Amino acid sequence: MTTTTDYDKLDAWIDANFDEEVRFLQQMVRVPTDTPPGNNAPHAERTAELLETFGFVAEKHPVPAQEVKDYGLESITNLIVRRKYGEAGPTVALNAHGDVVPPGEGWTHDPYGGEIEDGRLYGRAAAVSKSDFASFTFALRALEAVAKPAKGSVELHFTYDEEFGGLLGPGWLLEQGLTKPDLMIAAGFSYEVVTAHNGCLQMEVTVHGKMAHAAVPTTGVDALQGAVHVLNALYAQNTLYQQVTSKVEGITHPYLNVGRIEGGTNTNVVPGKVVFKLDRRMIPEEHPAEVEATIRQVITDAAAQLPGITVEIKRLLLANSMKPLPGNKPLVEAIQKHGHQVFGEPIKAMGTPLYTDVRLYGEAGIPGVIYGAGPRSVLESHAKRSDERVVLEDLRRATKVIARTLRDLLG
Repeated sequence: MTTTTDYDKLDAWIDANFDEEVRFLQQMVRVPTDTPPGNNAPHAERTAELLETFGFVAEKHPVPAQEVKDYGLESITNLIVRRKYGEAGPTVALNAHGDVVPPGEGWTHDPYGGEIEDGRLYGRAAAVSKSDFASFTFALRALEAVAKPAKGSVELHFTYDEEFGGLLGPGWLLEQGLTKPDLMIAAGFSYEVVTAHNGCLQMEVTVHGKMAHAAVPTTGVDALQGAVHVLNALYAQNTLYQQVTSKVEGITHPYLNVGRIEGGTNTNVVPGKVVFKLDRRMIPEEHPAEVEATIRQVITDAAAQLPGITVEIKRLLLANSMKPLPGNKPLVEAIQKHGHQVFGEPIKAMGTPLYTDVRLYGEAGIPGVIYGAGPRSVLESHAKRSDERVVLEDLRRATKVIARTLRDLLG
């Protein structure tokens, strides 16, 4: 039977080794994993080296180079650490992704420095999700040092394809038959345990017109004007989406964003081609194929209203939503119990409008949740913005919650 003393010992071990955990996270941040371009193998190599100093053997699973190149990235090596304690009991996987968007502008700290100021560690991926490379690793170390489980096993999955959808990260490991855990916890934030998330459809739309000299614009067909017409039709959908609400707490309604647009050749030329990329978030209740068909219809109908305008539509990403699986109950209950004790406040089970590669575990029939080191919201973490940071006290406490949860699951 688990006693309070067991939890106290886990907490004490984490406190005693927390400076080392912070240094480990700094090392994670200092190896860039900007995606694109997606040269992520060096980070995996460095991670494996550091894990070895803790006595953990990290299996290196490089995705074939041509497959990675065709996918639009440069290199991916996924890592698995397997720690087996007994034949009986579940296998629990802890997954965090190392790839991250480029830093962008506006930083007041070195994005690869791992600098600490006012109790916060700064750097690209400091919060999402290299912090959970640290929390998961040190929770596992605490478990083995203190609780010495006699059944089940734990796997660390450190993967490198969340930003592009996960198919060459967790998806590749699962497809290759390299892992099939019974339960899994994926990188997340500390004040809620996420059991569901939105899906995401990303598309590239090319609007074709006909180039012409700006002095005689009637001899051409303005692709930018065509693109504006199509964009207005798409943005009108956002008003309609507000009427489609989700029953999952934390998720509101679908929405659409156009995040990139480019085209034209010069100011004195009627643009002959404009390309834009859109992102459509899907609530768990929506059917992805129907969503994609509707978007395509809206685009083609709008383009057809302008003579001389044609469109090409290419799907870039289709990530299904994450739906709760009944088997996740032990994870949810353990995290909520220990989160409440460690953080001193209730930890809600809810959904998130983000999409992640965790859905791939769910699609493989593996119950999972999202929980880890981080603040109450993406906004607070500055993820995908300048000065991304993690509060070190959140890192410390989340590590304790994960270690306690593993203790419960492995008896």
